[in-house]
Amino acid sequence: MPRKRPLNAMVIPSAKRERKAITLDMKLEVLRRFEVGEKLSQIAKTLGLAVSTVATIRDNKEKIKVSSQIATPLRASRLTRHRSAVMETMERLLRVWLEDQSQRNVPVSVAVIQEKAKSLFDDLQREQGESSQTEKFSASKGWFVRFKERHCLPHFKTNSTATGNKDIYPEILKSIIREGEYTPQQVFNVDETGLYWKRMPEGTFLSVEEKAEPGFKSCRERLMLLLGGNAAGDFKLKPLLVYHSENPKALKGYSKPNLPVIWRSNKKAWATRSIFHEWFTYFFCPAVEKYCAQNNLTNKALLILDSAPCHPVNLSDLSDNVRVEYLHDSTADLIQPMGQGVASAFKAHYLRRTFEHILEATDGEDTAIIREFWRNYSIMDAVDNIAVAWEELRPATMNSVWKKIWPECVQFQSVSQTDNIARLRQNIVTLAQNVALGEVLGAAVDQLLCSHEEDLSNEELMQLEQQPAREEDSEDAAPVLRQLTTTELSAALSHFEAGLQVLTSGSPGDEWTLQVSRAVSDAITCYRELHSEKERRSKQQLS
Repeated sequence: MPRKRPLNAMVIPSAKRERKAITLDMKLEVLRRFEVGEKLSQIAKTLGLAVSTVATIRDNKEKIKVSSQIATPLRASRLTRHRSAVMETMERLLRVWLEDQSQRNVPVSVAVIQEKAKSLFDDLQREQGESSQTEKFSASKGWFVRFKERHCLPHFKTNSTATGNKDIYPEILKSIIREGEYTPQQVFNVDETGLYWKRMPEGTFLSVEEKAEPGFKSCRERLMLLLGGNAAGDFKLKPLLVYHSENPKALKGYSKPNLPVIWRSNKKAWATRSIFHEWFTYFFCPAVEKYCAQNNLTNKALLILDSAPCHPVNLSDLSDNVRVEYLHDSTADLIQPMGQGVASAFKAHYLRRTFEHILEATDGEDTAIIREFWRNYSIMDAVDNIAVAWEELRPATMNSVWKKIWPECVQFQSVSQTDNIARLRQNIVTLAQNVALGEVLGAAVDQLLCSHEEDLSNEELMQLEQQPAREEDSEDAAPVLRQLTTTELSAALSHFEAGLQVLTSGSPGDEWTLQVSRAVSDAITCYRELHSEKERRSKQQLS
């Protein structure tokens, strides 16, 4: 007798798929993600929406924003108390802070979020003056629940105690290395780290004067670096640098591909999945292939990453030669090689190099000359000093940081990162004494080196809030684009489509071909949209 199909496995052909209602909050969340640089496909995947739905929301950006402005008072009327401008601003800044925590893979708790919300609210009230002092805010659990709903927030990475995992993972890694027959030259780790590229230790006259200047914005000094190398210590990867501006004036006349860093930009100087995806495909994999060829090694590698949100989970699928393994959240900070002294040593080298640069350019005697030099110290100067600082990290340093995760590969057992950074600190203090900057103490140097990884302060969050409104003051210059006609756009798009057809018809199942095709297709989306808009306007004029 044939088995009956279980009831829960029955297929009802006539059943219609339930349509998913898209709320105004969800639409605003989609637009917000576009504004911080996320790709269309990634937004769709993260929010569980169809790609076409996300594209439609993007195309109707202005209408949605108008609807939001209309809906805001209607929503407020349903509340027992009107939401003030201070409350709206506080939640917007808190959202930015949470995203920054997530970018840096920093765990948070509800209590920490509530404390930050209360702190932001109080500072905003003080800034607004007496008119806003009457409103009270306690950052209650009820507020937090509503805050999550209003902003469509995901579950947060919470604080957890790393127990046995830090001891277990090295054994797991050994098994993977044995299975793949990787050598220390073929095992890599990279990690993101923040850098305030134009920040001086407390006590220097430059630090005091700069903070007193009107319009000073420390957030504009902040950039992100991706640093890494192999376990052998003999191959440091070219740093990836993410800055808040794509075309600063200081880079005018320079060829970005020839810079000593891989230059990318994001409005908040954050790494995104799309930036990391591009780095992996077009920089890391080719660099590994070249290095292996130069050292007579098989073209293969193992890349170890933490589980930061900017690290795509499908990287292993993008290369036949690179395997990617992810550290558990609770152990990453304890055993990840680049977090065991590489970033700290690099920042100490960068600060020392910056003082050397000042001394070389000014002789370190005249405060007026030093002041003028520092006023003109640009992001291009910082890029050069980043390159020098990265070059100064020795193979022994790069190898010794693998001691916790793969002790068998460490050849330089006597290297102490603590002693190394202490020597660098003393060098910095000595250099500072040779430059007329004021008294610089070792404690001030330590504080500056630690500040690169600190949370965004309330002041910096407020500066980020104001930054878009002052975009005309930034170093970006809007490019002057030639106006293309509908006919020219149509012809260009036809050529692109023909080229993509040639690529895909020859090897339809090839993953690399599909990746290139998707990348090209995404790159010309703006021209497709422009062409459609021109055709629409043309039809309206005819009718």
